[in-house]
Amino acid sequence: MVAREDRVPLGIAMMVAFCALAPLIDVAAKFAAQSVSVGQVTLARMVVQALLMVPVLLVLRGNVRLTLHQLGWLALRAALLLGSTFTFVSALQVMPVADALAIAFVEPFIILALGAVLFGDLVGPRRIAAAVVGFVGALLVIQPNFAEFGAVALFPLGTALFFALYMLVTRRISREVDPEPMQFHTAWIGVLLFAPVLALGALGEVEVLALSNPEGVVWLQLFCVGLAASVAHMAITYALRYAPSATLAPLHYLEIVTAVLFGYLFFGDWPNPLSWAGIMVITGSGLYIIARERHLARAARQAVS
Repeated sequence: MVAREDRVPLGIAMMVAFCALAPLIDVAAKFAAQSVSVGQVTLARMVVQALLMVPVLLVLRGNVRLTLHQLGWLALRAALLLGSTFTFVSALQVMPVADALAIAFVEPFIILALGAVLFGDLVGPRRIAAAVVGFVGALLVIQPNFAEFGAVALFPLGTALFFALYMLVTRRISREVDPEPMQFHTAWIGVLLFAPVLALGALGEVEVLALSNPEGVVWLQLFCVGLAASVAHMAITYALRYAPSATLAPLHYLEIVTAVLFGYLFFGDWPNPLSWAGIMVITGSGLYIIARERHLARAARQAVS
């Protein structure tokens, strides 16, 4: 869908809303992960999202039918989202929200690399250099966290890889499935995929897959994980519907600002100087890549015209 000029401000507003809401997913997950396993938090996100999307689809009367081909793509999308959620919540158990998110923000650089490998996209030396600088920034954030928390500081890199693949799959299937049914199907398929894993892990007494019956406030925290995820991801879906991705992409880095703010307000976390340096390097490199993509897109349009 081509964005209409009069809808672009609405798209920008929805993107800002996403950046404000998305760190609340991490806050709720970090609270819940102090009492229940990472696996239980991951499953709760999917269950709540599936339940919340049912009334949305009923109100909108969305088409929920799928072909076998679409089901396969959505199953892959669900599996990638499970991997992204599981690795990020694992990191959040011990790491500050802003640090984990900053490391995960190497995702645009991974998409750049995957685009070259999977789709044959041309990647010039400037973008390669920006990607290398971005990874150096990630290492600046990882270094103090690795020293304090160990290998778990590397988990956000796994999140970045899973989410980069998730975005590529989303780009592919969004041509065939509307946003609301996509969110619903991804959630219930995710439940079907992960529930047996969680059950087997619990039977095998695997700590990260343990099942428990926590206190009421923890159930509220688990619900908030799914609620925040559903609202935030619908916001970014509509943002992309109303405004071009090139316009919205630079705004995504506002999420680091809100992550730092929420991390400080809820947990008293504040990035150390080395982490701040890494955050600035990652953000600067990412913004450069976005600016470079916009420049190349304009040049291509001018060449055609």
